[in-house]
Amino acid sequence: MMKKIYPDAATALTGLLFDDMHLCVGGFGLCGIPERLIDAIQQDGVKGLTIASNNAGIDNEGLGKLLRSRQVKKMISSYVGENKEFERQFLSGELEVEFCPQGTLAERCRAGGAGIPGFYTKTGVGTQVAEGKEHKDFDGETYILERGIFADLCLIKGWKADKAGNLMFRKTARNFNAPMATAGKICVAEVEEIVEVGELDPDCIHLPGIYVKRLINGAPYDKKIEFRMTRERQDA
Repeated sequence: MMKKIYPDAATALTGLLFDDMHLCVGGFGLCGIPERLIDAIQQDGVKGLTIASNNAGIDNEGLGKLLRSRQVKKMISSYVGENKEFERQFLSGELEVEFCPQGTLAERCRAGGAGIPGFYTKTGVGTQVAEGKEHKDFDGETYILERGIFADLCLIKGWKADKAGNLMFRKTARNFNAPMATAGKICVAEVEEIVEVGELDPDCIHLPGIYVKRLINGAPYDKKIEFRMTRERQDA
């Protein structure tokens, strides 16, 4: 079995990073993001990055750290959201942003991983999303051509993995991590627990180990919350 387990994120990324590279990074907000791998990229200092990810986390958390350190040249995202630095860089022209509807972004990554160079969708027709893209009519309806995404490197976060790289996601963390895991030349994953081969129920494996080239155990993690909302206790 090829050695897949590395002692830490920096070691797992050795020889994979270079300026002006294209990355796919899993996660949604602060859920299911590869925190340790993002930190290692920040410490490496690689620049000119083009990153496909649903969003850029929040200020100085997740991919927001790479925005603060000015390592990102372009974001392919569906949501600017709660990251004020993302918004500021975009509005000031310091950051190139390609907005992409959320479902389209997931499908572009899935398509890239499946060897599909492009597909037609109705999503975005008649909006700025469609500008400059090929239009085609099918059965009286207009569709636009979206290109599949295939990156130099994919970074994902899982819940459990075995030593062969077979991986499980926990609940909503599966959303972007699963399609992005296949959409690049190399996939590096971080997980909360690594078990022996055979300990995972085969029917519960979400990503076969053949896609995961390098793997780290990033535990322990601190649960970060984007919005903390509370209410006064209601006595019975």
